[in-house]
Amino acid sequence: MTRWCRTLAALTSAAALGLSAACSGGASASGPVSGTWDDVIAAAKDEGSVYLYSSQHPENLASVKAGFEAKYPDITVEFTRGSDVELNPRVDAEHKSGRGIGDVHMTTDPAWIRAAADSGEYSVNAIGPSFDNPDYGRDTSVLNDTLFLTSAAVLGLGWNTTALPDGLNSPQDLLAPELRGRIGVVNPAGFAAVTDQYRFFDRNWSPDYTDELAQNEPRVYPGVLAVAQGLGSGEIVATPMVQPLVREQEAGAPVGWFRPDPAWGAPYYSHVLASAPHPNAAQLLADFLISPEGQVALSKGYASVLPNIPEAVGRAQDIALTDPADLDPAAVTEYQAEWEQRFIR
Repeated sequence: MTRWCRTLAALTSAAALGLSAACSGGASASGPVSGTWDDVIAAAKDEGSVYLYSSQHPENLASVKAGFEAKYPDITVEFTRGSDVELNPRVDAEHKSGRGIGDVHMTTDPAWIRAAADSGEYSVNAIGPSFDNPDYGRDTSVLNDTLFLTSAAVLGLGWNTTALPDGLNSPQDLLAPELRGRIGVVNPAGFAAVTDQYRFFDRNWSPDYTDELAQNEPRVYPGVLAVAQGLGSGEIVATPMVQPLVREQEAGAPVGWFRPDPAWGAPYYSHVLASAPHPNAAQLLADFLISPEGQVALSKGYASVLPNIPEAVGRAQDIALTDPADLDPAAVTEYQAEWEQRFIR
């Protein structure tokens, strides 16, 4: 299971590890220089580098690095890619110690996002001019002037094009009797995000969707990567829960993908860290991430925060941030037990 997939499958686990410092203070680096945006750029060039933490696809992060360094050749981008489970505690530790390494942090964990935005401890205000782009919509895309919507992972319908040359047009297509035993789904055991996805099906597609899906006796997989591999091999012919299969299609796999409306997903929020050792370069990177150039680099196989971005699979603003109250550990555990009774035969 890739780190990208584990991030989607563990949206709340970092909350238990990550926000202990929100009320404990912790030293922070100085903020960006006072003055104009040109002054910030000049100070960022003097800093010379910027460090990003993210669970985005490594090819997209490499594209961000290339695009940013082309625009600001005096500043080098470094990044660490890992799951929220790995990165959020790292950000927490750097905040507590005041010895920051990362400058910008990107996460999909809704509990972490809400708590960090509410605390105001982890972040400084994002100040770049791209935040004022009307197409971005700062009023609805930025939480407390600090955590800003950057992207969104989206899961949708996938199928094997050899077995289903006409593809799928709606979630209801997966309930057809002829697909019995030929569908793949993800086991939610231990993964709050997957539990949230099944609940989403019933709230948004039809009240009994998961019950009807269970009646079609789907094959159960440990994660979305395994589901995608099953589609490509023909082991299964369809699924309601797989990432955009753009890279699989480029590699020649016989797969198709469709984004239902509405679709379940996980918004990525980013912030400039209060402990950033390169606070001015961090502001430049934050601004770049939501600029048209940054969105082109970041959005292959993801939803974008700006319209008309090539290879994006929708608008990130259409993907709701899960309410952490819906991911109460006890309720999630109870749901997972109920799910097993329906799906494990």
